[in-house]
Amino acid sequence: MYKICSFLNWFLVTLILLAVTAGCSSMRQVQTPEIKSLKLSELPEGHGWWYARFRMHWPPDVDPVWYIDLYLAHQIILPRLQQNRADINLWRFHRRAGRDGHGRQFSFIFYSSPQIAQQIFNSLKSDPLVENLIAAGVLDQVVYEDPSRIKRPNIEDTSDENWPAEIQKTWPYFIMGASEMWLNLISEIAAQKLTDNPPASIGEIEAFYQQVNETVTEMWRTKGRHAFMHHLNAIFEYEPLIYYEKKILTF
Repeated sequence: MYKICSFLNWFLVTLILLAVTAGCSSMRQVQTPEIKSLKLSELPEGHGWWYARFRMHWPPDVDPVWYIDLYLAHQIILPRLQQNRADINLWRFHRRAGRDGHGRQFSFIFYSSPQIAQQIFNSLKSDPLVENLIAAGVLDQVVYEDPSRIKRPNIEDTSDENWPAEIQKTWPYFIMGASEMWLNLISEIAAQKLTDNPPASIGEIEAFYQQVNETVTEMWRTKGRHAFMHHLNAIFEYEPLIYYEKKILTF
């Protein structure tokens, strides 16, 4: 009986060793295929980044007005995106307010050919909605880049140069998604608030988009922690990050 048990034990151990050996051998034989970055499209030659900068009237000792950005994004930029989406590889918005040479500014930044950039700039220059904002003193001016010269041909050329190169090259995809969600959120809320008589005068436009902005802001304050920050944190496996005030936070 003892010999039979010993044989069985030896047989089981041998089977386990063979299985482990076979498994290791199989793992060693697996070859990793070539892995490429997931990109929306290959950025074509002869394209670059372009800016259209809407500079607001911002008197001294007055808080910046932010809600006009929503009107610019929804009524001015959205139609250009719809018309030229196939020819714009990447795009985003940028909002700022600083008592410096740039002041209160809303920017539409996009990656395309110089020809498409020229078409978009020409359409913005002739847009009566833009002309009305300038005439009413809401905008001081709109600054366009010269499409005859490509100054930013690389995907990372509008990213923060202090970031690692890997972030510089991948960040434009992230911020485009965030900009598109923000724009679609504005569109959804505006459609819900819109009545039979859409705003026509500058005063009505400002009042309407101020309401839209208040709703967007309230959503950010009450739902942003989970809808945005929590799920972004989850992508990075809930690892804490060093916050601006040098605090470690999780979302």
